[in-house]
Amino acid sequence: MITAILIDDEVTGLESLQLAIQKYCPDVEIVGVYNSPEKGLEGIKEIHPDLVFLDVQMPGMSGFDVLQQASPVTFDVIFVSAYDKYAIKAIHFSALDYLLKPVDVDELIHAVNKVKGRPTQNSSYQYQSVINNIQLKAGKIGKLAVPSLEGIDFFSIQDIIYCKADNSYTTIVLKDSAQVIVCKNLKDFENMLVDAGFCRVHHSYLVNLSHVQKYVKGDGGYIVLTGNHQVAISRRKKDEFLGLYTKA
Repeated sequence: MITAILIDDEVTGLESLQLAIQKYCPDVEIVGVYNSPEKGLEGIKEIHPDLVFLDVQMPGMSGFDVLQQASPVTFDVIFVSAYDKYAIKAIHFSALDYLLKPVDVDELIHAVNKVKGRPTQNSSYQYQSVINNIQLKAGKIGKLAVPSLEGIDFFSIQDIIYCKADNSYTTIVLKDSAQVIVCKNLKDFENMLVDAGFCRVHHSYLVNLSHVQKYVKGDGGYIVLTGNHQVAISRRKKDEFLGLYTKA
């Protein structure tokens, strides 16, 4: 049996989620229900649940603030949120689970089943990375956190020259000429970095605009980046790239 607590400042959302869990998730025992993040944090520390259903947007403290203050995270989390594109992108990038309000029963069951098959201790770094990346989206820090098998790799945004697609992997090319292969696709990086001065110039390339040194015209053309890296630019992306670089 999985012990769980629910934290959501919206009473109606809290009640409907509680009813859905009780009806459709027989392996989940609800041991605490809280309508404020402060009370929810106290509940986490007192009860030590296996799983927390955590609302992302709450007054006073966000769900990520709750996680940060509950650190180290020794429980699983399923985030619950009305649509918040930045939060969802960060959660997805860290390979964590979220439910959109109003909660769909099939998605609830799927998320709970994923938690049942995942060792909690292996996901603690994912929660640390999502907290970091939410701060990145908010412009508070300048490092991207990428969960890895060993823990978390932190990459300074200003040191990333470009990212290159390699099937389901991505190669990150850094200012010191180092290259790091990450088990994430390029679309994930685009979602995280497009608001941090990056542009998808080709289906295989995502470039840091601050490292662009020259655009060379031609059949599609190409870009010269810091370190004399040359990256192709697709015809359909040329105008978008030139427009973004003009604004940058």
